[in-house]
Amino acid sequence: MERERHWEQVYTSKAPEAVSWYQEHPERSLALIARAHPGVDARVIDVGGGASRLVDHLLERGYRNVTVLDLSAEALRLARSRLGARAHAADWIVADVTTASLPAAAFDVWHDRAVFHFLTNADDRARYIEQAARALAPDGALVVATFADDGPARCSGLDVVRYSPETLAAELASAFALVESERETHWTPGGAEQRFVYGLFRRKAAGISARS
Repeated sequence: MERERHWEQVYTSKAPEAVSWYQEHPERSLALIARAHPGVDARVIDVGGGASRLVDHLLERGYRNVTVLDLSAEALRLARSRLGARAHAADWIVADVTTASLPAAAFDVWHDRAVFHFLTNADDRARYIEQAARALAPDGALVVATFADDGPARCSGLDVVRYSPETLAAELASAFALVESERETHWTPGGAEQRFVYGLFRRKAAGISARS
């Protein structure tokens, strides 16, 4: 509930275009999703999608199976309002990703730009990984972006965990294997520089392996 209150406050006090993570054209995410599962038939879930414009671009490109999950009902309301009638072409879930009831093997691509790095508790990260592995199809892909090891240590008043490609791969290794990684310098609406690392991961055939 504390996380939910925090993000509801963010989205009721700031315009979507004013938050630091805003991107008008999420080209890197779109390219990685396309590489993860070519074809607009891919079942894509945008975790922590909030009021992001990724869903707009996916629908414009013809994707037919798009789900947006966020724990802020206000963020999803803003996104649906922006899309208007097109909002009916996507599914919307208000939930905390670590506890959400997601159907098994329901998605081909799990996309997350800047949720995972807010999980500073190891148990939350473990639940997140288990959720992603269960919700993805056996050959499913995880596209995740976090603050890089030389990125900000805090965001939106909260501590984050920063990652290099190697440490991100190690954190997800119980269920996912790294395919490729990229770095990105993001400029916030206020002109600040934020460095991100993106990873494209493939779900391991055995699912969740034994934890060390």
